[in-house]
Amino acid sequence: MAKKKQEEISKNVYELAQDRLKIIFRDFDNVCVSFSGGKDSGVVLNMCMDYIRKNKLNRKLCVFHMDYEIQYSMTIDYVDRILEANKDILEVYRVCVPFRVTTCTSMYQNYWRPWDESMKDIWVRQKPEHCYNKEDFPFYSEKLWDYDFQMLFANWLHHRKDAVRTCFLIGIRTQESFNRWRSIHMSRKYQMYHTYRWTSRVGNDVYNAYPIYDWRTTDIWVANGKFGYDYNRLYDLYYKAGISIERQRVASPFLCEAQGTLALYKAIDPNTWGKMIGRVNGVNFTGIYGGTHAMGWQNICLPKGYTWKEFMQFLLSTLPEKTRRNYLRKLTVSMEFWRTKGGCLSDATIQKLIDAGIPIEVMKTTNYKTNKKPVRMDYLDDINIPEFKEIPTYKRMCICILKNDHACKYMGFSLTKEEIRQREKIMEQYKSMML
Repeated sequence: MAKKKQEEISKNVYELAQDRLKIIFRDFDNVCVSFSGGKDSGVVLNMCMDYIRKNKLNRKLCVFHMDYEIQYSMTIDYVDRILEANKDILEVYRVCVPFRVTTCTSMYQNYWRPWDESMKDIWVRQKPEHCYNKEDFPFYSEKLWDYDFQMLFANWLHHRKDAVRTCFLIGIRTQESFNRWRSIHMSRKYQMYHTYRWTSRVGNDVYNAYPIYDWRTTDIWVANGKFGYDYNRLYDLYYKAGISIERQRVASPFLCEAQGTLALYKAIDPNTWGKMIGRVNGVNFTGIYGGTHAMGWQNICLPKGYTWKEFMQFLLSTLPEKTRRNYLRKLTVSMEFWRTKGGCLSDATIQKLIDAGIPIEVMKTTNYKTNKKPVRMDYLDDINIPEFKEIPTYKRMCICILKNDHACKYMGFSLTKEEIRQREKIMEQYKSMML
């Protein structure tokens, strides 16, 4: 074991990725790459195609591409280009399905649907040829979110191919964000494939694998340059626009993380921008004000004469009833949580609260696996400490509202019990279809 670890240390990330591909293509009879058209999934797809060609493997590589209708035209060109150039070894599943997709551009809706048939006359573009539609998937439901669809698709493909063992290759890297680090390292809680920490089990004989999880952004571009991989030319324009390589991402333009750069569509792809405005609510406003104080970015200022609680109540009064109830429900859950169970804070943060004279109750044990201690406390109006996001304040709720963060991810919310129940119900329905 020590010798094996020493060998891993002596290899660079490309060599380690090649070792992982060797295991994947040796042990899995069905291999599929989840390809978004971004830099990470692009490198994974290129490496897999290289591996098949160099080793003269007599097999096809599946490619799963979720086509979201609205994307930069250069991203669509890249997807079309790389799939067409390698069609001799690829089996493509290009999915054009009206699942729910999160949007943070609107206070009126928390999701939109790509390829919504009721809006066909204002689609940003027409469906590509030979795509898969909702009728092709027996598990499809209007309640499905895009991330639910991905999970169900994996099992659907496994049964469709009558595979012994299926592996989905996901091009995510822990450097990108904490959520991506968590999605890989938390997989240790679940069953891995053998002892490979870069894998996680997602179904019976179905696994996800993250072959470039330890790569850095610079490694991606070194690989593209050294091996001559085709890549999305949109990144060239990002670079010319002065966007650092760490912030250059190809994802849904309506997520919270994309608010600050949404307006780039207007400059880079004006034809698509013009169609987007009429397609999804709030796009133009977010394009103008995304990344500013108006949408909860940078250092937002409290209006004169207000407390943060009063400002929150004002913001809530401007919202549609359904949206207002959603935020109030989240706030109620959060307040109850902090008063009864308590949030886990570090000793340093606890001491800062004590020094500030904040009434708190520090408990000794928690059910969470952490070195932090659970702290019970009431909601504050605001607090001026670096750990601001960890503390329950009305200012945090104001930021969520301004960001159109319907899920309140900024406050640390994950799926609700109802959302988890709906997901489990869908999974049970799907299992019965496969019997």
